[in-house]
Amino acid sequence: MSGLTAWERWELASLDTLETPANESAAEDAPAQRPDPTEIERIRGQAEAQGRQAGYAAGQAAARAEAERLGRAAAGLEQALAEFNQSVADELLALATEIARQVVRQTITLRPETIQAVVNEALAQFPHQHATIYLHPQDASLIRSHAGDALAHAGHRILEEPGLQPGDCLVESGSSQLDATLATRWRRVLEGIGLQTAWIEPEAP
Repeated sequence: MSGLTAWERWELASLDTLETPANESAAEDAPAQRPDPTEIERIRGQAEAQGRQAGYAAGQAAARAEAERLGRAAAGLEQALAEFNQSVADELLALATEIARQVVRQTITLRPETIQAVVNEALAQFPHQHATIYLHPQDASLIRSHAGDALAHAGHRILEEPGLQPGDCLVESGSSQLDATLATRWRRVLEGIGLQTAWIEPEAP
């Protein structure tokens, strides 16, 4: 080193003593910046609030959808029950009507004298008039044996009509005719209770 010129010593010295830039030195010396706990808490609270709001909205939408589904199911069930009840009522009414029809048939078969009440009721529609009474042959025979003399004395005639069913009765007086067949009597009774069920004759054996 003693053999160096003054200029060389100055140059080396000046290079050795160059300072590090201030900003680099500050960056190296400054401690690492830590997140602010208050800011972290604020962000976390905001995220939780947004999450709760989103969850609440989703829950409300799901609840509304479920309520609508249950409402539709309840309405469908109510309609099904109403239709079921109406179907059962119709079936019971049809069954009751058929039972009544069978009872009438049984009554006519087992108690043929019931035709006497039918004849009396029909003749009551023609007071003080001579009438012709058309009956099934079996019923005509029965009426003659029970009330033939009284009817003849009142001026009434009994005629057999094979086309009529047991229990049927037709009465004519002058130009008037009264239909007292089973089918007509049955229809009038059912119309009185708002039904439209025709009398069905039994099939011939």
